[in-house]
Order: sequence, then structure tokens, then C-alpha cells
Amino acid sequence: MQVTGEQAIIEPTDRNRATLKHIYDAAIDAVRGESLIRSRSRLEENNWIYEHDGERISWPIDPAGAIVAIGAGKATASILAGLEAVLGDRLDGGRAIIKQGHGEALKRIELREAGHPIPDARGAAATAEMLEFLRDLGPHDNVFVALTGGASALLVAPADGITLAEKAHVTDILLASGANISEINTIRKRLSKVKGGHLLDAISPARSITLMISDVPGNDVAMIGSGPTYRDPSTPQEALAILERYGVMDKMSAPILAALRQPVDPAARIADDRAEHVVLADSHTSLAAAQSAASAMGYVTRIVDAHMHMDTHEAARRFAAEVRQVAERGGPPTVLLAAGETTLKVTGSGRGGRNQEFALVAAIALEGVVNAAILSSGTDGTDGPTDAAGAFADGSTIARARGAGISAPQSLADNDSNSFFAALGDLHVTGPTGTNVMDLVIGVVN
Repeated sequence: MQVTGEQAIIEPTDRNRATLKHIYDAAIDAVRGESLIRSRSRLEENNWIYEHDGERISWPIDPAGAIVAIGAGKATASILAGLEAVLGDRLDGGRAIIKQGHGEALKRIELREAGHPIPDARGAAATAEMLEFLRDLGPHDNVFVALTGGASALLVAPADGITLAEKAHVTDILLASGANISEINTIRKRLSKVKGGHLLDAISPARSITLMISDVPGNDVAMIGSGPTYRDPSTPQEALAILERYGVMDKMSAPILAALRQPVDPAARIADDRAEHVVLADSHTSLAAAQSAASAMGYVTRIVDAHMHMDTHEAARRFAAEVRQVAERGGPPTVLLAAGETTLKVTGSGRGGRNQEFALVAAIALEGVVNAAILSSGTDGTDGPTDAAGAFADGSTIARARGAGISAPQSLADNDSNSFFAALGDLHVTGPTGTNVMDLVIGVVN
């Protein structure tokens, strides 16, 4: 159903918004770090046991050595909280680096906050402290590594000849260029002393097992958090091709280009036989939980895109078109789902993030559609440099904005989606969630 003219000013439906929140919360609960570790793992004498979906891992713990835990990422504190609960007094201590405000009350592991998405001096100091903590490990010691999205910016140890300011500038340029997270991480790994498997050099000769919540398509362990415990498989040619692709080669300093051109040591491609990796959850886990929650509420469900990675505007228009089609066709109450991480090229000076901009583009496409709404939100509880995870949009959004004297096209042109939705009371604010499995988009049609 669609209406026009004065009738198009429709108030947002509380039922739709409550439904969207409920489904989002169910998806987050299924991938929270602490609950994943508590529900799936246990300590049996000198073995850490992990069981899920028929998979069973038994990681032997050498009783002659210490058990320590380190980590980095926006949701790593949640994983470490689970490890503290499971390992109890067997855990001898640890260090972890988290995004500011994303901490947990830990007893045995010390947390350090640092800047994200742009690396800062706090990250460099915290990384140096972690490396010092690992310095005296021996062959009998056992290391748990918690790794989630955000680690790429939080683990900061620039390669020789590169300053922290230069590295932060490169990250800033790539974020604004439209490069995707895998491409950005390919560059970051070659500019670091800890990424791309180099953290293993600090852990060695101890054994390690890395527990990851994946925020990258395909769960490539070389890309999650820029792969600090997985040897870098990329080449200088691949890294330089990324700069060429986005037209930013001329913005790179001579030391940056020199580091990217360094040949790869063939020995670095050999997987370390004392390092293991476990992916605890990913976007498919959250999608399945969202689908289950919607079905339990009586909705027909459909996954529109489980691997969403295109341009933010294109993805939003496609998703909104699916919602509009279902709404206009009629039929049973339906929930549409998508997950992934779109790419937003920033040209304006406003505030926002890819989820809020997704919602704004979708709102324009859904103008006038009755009893349908969407939520686009980051599963980590943040979206760009804002305190919102994302935003709600429906058929009334543009009319309500127009009534408040707010121009949707102008907000979009200035990448100012945060101000747009804040004025309407349509931001989705969750705070840190304890997980990070890319973005989740939910559409509901009643």
C-alpha cells in the first residue's frame, strides 16, 4: 500500500520498531563473546575443551607453564570475561587493548583503552606494554589470544622508519577513499611489527590459540584484526595495487611506500605449528538467530543478502526495493534480513556512519510506504565516529523530516546522517554490545 500528498505523513509504528529491536537483540545475544565462551567451552584437567555444532577441539595445556590471555579488539573484553569464568584461578594474568568505553569488569586481565578507528599514542603504548608482558614466555607457557574487529587500529607498533602519525594518516586516507576493510587491513599489516603474524614472534616459543569473533567476509583468519597471529600471505604488488585502485598513491609518503615494497620473507608464509585458531562466531551466526527470533514471532523470513559488501547507497536502495515490493504486494507479515559491511565513500563534512547513511538512503526509497520499517545497525554498537549503532527508517521518515525543516538530500550530500536521525529521534543507540560481526539490516512489513 502507498499513499501520497498530505496522507503520506505517517507516524512511525511503535510495533514495527519494537519488532526490529527485539530481532536485533536476539541476533546480538547469539554472538556475545562471554556467552560464546561460557556456553561452548570448559576446562577438563589439562585440556581446554570447545564444542559447538558437532565440532570438538581439545587444546592441551602444559601444566609446567603459565596460562595467560591477551587480546585486542572492540569486543575482546567480552571474550576475556568468558575465559576468566572458565579458567578460574588457573589463569595467571593477561593484557588486552580495547576501544575506549568497550571494557568489562575483569579480575585477572588488565585492559588498556586506545583510539579507534584511527590509531593513537595510547594504542602504541598499550602494544609496547603487551609485548613486554610476553617477553619472558617459555616453551611450556600457554597463551589464549582474544581477537575481534577493531584490533587493526588498537594494536599499534609501526614498522621501522614509520611514525605513528604517518600510519594514522594512511588509515584516515583509506577510510575516506572507499577501500573495504580487507583492503585496508592488507595495507596495515605491511606497516606493522605486530600485524600479519608478527605477534607470534613475541609469543614464541610459547603455544597459542586465537579465539576470534569474525567481522570479515569468509572468516579469513589472515584478515580478522589484520591477522596478528597468522602469517601474512599478501605481496607488495597486492598492497600497491590497492593504492592505485583508489587513486591515493600520490598521498603516501616515501617511508610508507618503502615499507609496502619490502619483499616478503618466504619463511613468513609457513604457518606456525604452535599457533591454532578458532572462529567463535560470524555474521551467519547472528543472521540465523535473527531469523529464528522473527519466526518465533510469527513472521515469514527471507535473507536478502548474507554477504552484503557493495557500495552503501546501492545496498540500501536494493534492500529498500525489496521491502517496498513486499509491502505493495501484500501477504503475511514478513521480515527481511541482510548482513555484511558496505563501503561508504565520504565526501561531506557531516557526522554519521555507513549504517546511518544506509538508513537515510533507504528512507528516501521508502517514502510513503505504509507499515514497513527498517533498522540498519552495527553489531558492535558503534557506527562511524558517533555514539549510535545505526538508525531506524520507515515510510514516514522523509515527511517528518520535511515537516521539521530538514532536507534529506542535503543531509545525504554532506554525509550528515547522524544529525538527520538525531533530530527525528530515530537513532539506534545500544552502547558496546560485546561482539562485532559486521552490520545487520532488518526490514519488517506488517
